[in-house]
Amino acid sequence: MKTMLFSVRIIMLRDLVQKAVYLGVGIASYAAETANSNIKELGNHAQKLVDTLVERGEMNAEEARRYVDELIREAQGEAIAHGEGENKQPRRIEIITDEEEANPDPLAQKTPAQSQTEDVEALRRQVAALQAELQRLNRQP
Repeated sequence: MKTMLFSVRIIMLRDLVQKAVYLGVGIASYAAETANSNIKELGNHAQKLVDTLVERGEMNAEEARRYVDELIREAQGEAIAHGEGENKQPRRIEIITDEEEANPDPLAQKTPAQSQTEDVEALRRQVAALQAELQRLNRQP
């Protein structure tokens, strides 16, 4: 009887571990898709800004193409640097207890998804600042 209960517990534990692995893979996949869509969105915003600059004659087409390529390369490079590229070692998974969740470590590192979201937001702010500067320059005589 005890061996049967032990076997059932082993099976339940195996199922739980398998579900945890699937959850981790799903989260990683979602983070990668979100990162790619954010980079594409940033590229579209940068392209619109550069098209405006080219139309107004403030930048030629070759400079515009290099600028957009550089922005996208930077965004992709930061994504890879923050763990979205190939990893040679598996990532560490931490199990947080209720007590740790209630008292989070203020020095804890951010997840790659959080860091990338902040990077994308910083790039959006840069694009907005460039657009504001362009509007300010267009208003000057």
